[in-house]
Amino acid sequence: MATYSTNEFKAGLKVLLDGDPCSIIENEFVKPGKGQAFNRVKLRNLITGRVLEKTFKSGESLEAADVVETEMQYLYNDGEFWYFMDPNSFEQVAADGKAVADAKQWLKEQALCTVTLWNGAPISVTPPNFVELQVVETDPGLRGDTSGGGNKPATLETGAVVRVPLFIQTDEILKIDTRTGDYVSRVGK
Repeated sequence: MATYSTNEFKAGLKVLLDGDPCSIIENEFVKPGKGQAFNRVKLRNLITGRVLEKTFKSGESLEAADVVETEMQYLYNDGEFWYFMDPNSFEQVAADGKAVADAKQWLKEQALCTVTLWNGAPISVTPPNFVELQVVETDPGLRGDTSGGGNKPATLETGAVVRVPLFIQTDEILKIDTRTGDYVSRVGK
């Protein structure tokens, strides 16, 4: 198994810490006037999402984590697991609710998502930045409603609820930013 020394630490590096895969968020090399140099490192645990701050003496090393981020196509949900397929090898993996988390409200069949695999098992799913979803329920628009006149809630085909302008009607297709959950625009049919 590969190891990384403190002089190789950089943001985005995946390492094993206490048996869990972690991603380095921030690395600061500190050389005090007196005493040994050290690295002050901020890490994110990829399983729990918790951010840790650790210090490592200069020259220490950590084991590399076998974490791979890959593009996979979302297939379906059987109520307990969400299934994804590698478009090149057609290999399928099942992700549990903990791995999918909030991404499930943006998942539409055939969408390409970024799946983070650790030892071959999915630990997180990131939906595409923008998705196009159909409105299944919203209050009817009234005459005089314009883009600057406020907004209303709309339920999308995946079950997500977003705030949309008053002129949006049921069955329209909307472009949504999944990072913020905001309405971006209408999509022409």
